[in-house]
Formats: sequence, C-alpha cells, structure tokens
Amino acid sequence: MKNYFDLTRKVAMVTGASSGLGADAAKAYAECGATVVLLARRVNKLKDVEESIKASGGKAVSLSCDVTDEESVRNAVADAVNRLGHIDILLNNAGVAIAGAVDELSEAEWDKVIATNLKGMFLMSKHVVPFMKDIGGGRIVNVSSVNAIIGDKVPVLARHAYNASKAGVVGLTKGMAASYGVHGITVNCIGPGLFESEMTQDTLFRNEEFLKAYNMANPLGRPGRRGELNGTILYLSSEASSYVTGQYIVVDGGASIV
Repeated sequence: MKNYFDLTRKVAMVTGASSGLGADAAKAYAECGATVVLLARRVNKLKDVEESIKASGGKAVSLSCDVTDEESVRNAVADAVNRLGHIDILLNNAGVAIAGAVDELSEAEWDKVIATNLKGMFLMSKHVVPFMKDIGGGRIVNVSSVNAIIGDKVPVLARHAYNASKAGVVGLTKGMAASYGVHGITVNCIGPGLFESEMTQDTLFRNEEFLKAYNMANPLGRPGRRGELNGTILYLSSEASSYVTGQYIVVDGGASIV
C-alpha cells in the first residue's frame, strides 16, 4: 500500500522549532523521512532538537532566524537552499501571546504580537514561495489558533492582539492559496486549541480553576497532548492532502463547537 505520508527526499522548514509544538512537528517530519531545517532565534535550543532528531536517525539543520526581520529571513532561506537545494514544506509556527484587552495593551505589545504572528508568516512565505515555484510546487502550513474565531469573556484570558493576529493568519492563508495553486503550492492553516507549550504552561496550565472549567466544557474533556497536532500537520504537508488548499482546520477537542 502506498504511504501517502512518506516525506523521503523532502526538505521541511519549521519556524519556532526550538521547543514545544514546533519541536514536536520537526521530529515528526524527520520520522517521515524529511530533512528538517530548524529555525528560531535561540540556536542553542535548536541544537538540542537537532541532536534529538539525529540520534533517532533523522536529518536536521539548525539556522538562526528572526521571523520579524526580513534580512534574517532572507539569509536563512538562502542558506537552507544553498545547503539542501530546495524547500518543499514550510511550517510557519513561530508565535507569541501577550495577555491584555485593547484598552490594556501598549502599542509596543500589540506590534510585537502582530510582527511575530502575522508579519513573520508574510516574510517567511515571501522568501520561500519563489523557490517552491522553481521546483513546481510545495506545501505551506500556517499555525493559526482556535482564538482566530473565538474570544474569552474572562478578563484574565483576554488576548486581543493574539486574536487579531491569528485571524489574520486565516485570511492570509486563503489569499495565498488562491494565488499560488496554479504553481502547485497548497497553503492551509491549523487552529490549535489548548495545548501545553511554553506559551501556556506558566499561565493557563497553572490555573487550576481555568483547567477544570475547560475540561468540563471540552467534549473530549482535556487539553491537547504533545504530538496530537502532528497528524494534521503531516496530512497538510504530504501527498495525502494534494487536493486540499485554503483550509482552516481546528484541532481543539471540539472546544469551539460548544
């Protein structure tokens, strides 16, 4: 039987790959045969992920990259292509969340979230797409959030800049998908619900009252576990989704339906 998730000879570039969901996805790509380009500002932490992948028999390269800085992005993408020859998959995963409603956020806080979560995807895609066009296609997977379509009335959970940035990712995804399909490039995004990561472990996961309420409301009765995004990411990155583009797939245990 054909393995539609085989990524042998593919090069997958992952932003925000130094920890959490990005590191998990990078390891999943490697397990499916891809050579993984790990991008983040913290190169020392990337090396830990790289060594883990190589210890399991995979292939990985670590490159420093600040997704908010175009020169940094341009250099990282060019370096990857010079080393590996092509980029077949781009997982735009780098992101930040700063708590606050619009009347609480500073302009600097707003700009930081938008720059990382939305501008960063624009810059990465801008510099990767031409190389995908050259090879006749590719897969771009953007990490949005369930918070692109829902808010939270609990004041301590307000993250209005995050809401706006992740909703922007959905719109960017649809626009890119419509434009680049003719080049064989599919563009999709996923909307994770609550998963334990660096972004949530020191805030939401330490709030027992919030977790209890979340689990009661969630149809599956729990937050997402490490690795539970990988299946959707691999699907959208592989031949299995060859006729899927411009889609926003929520992975939240059903939280957004109740």
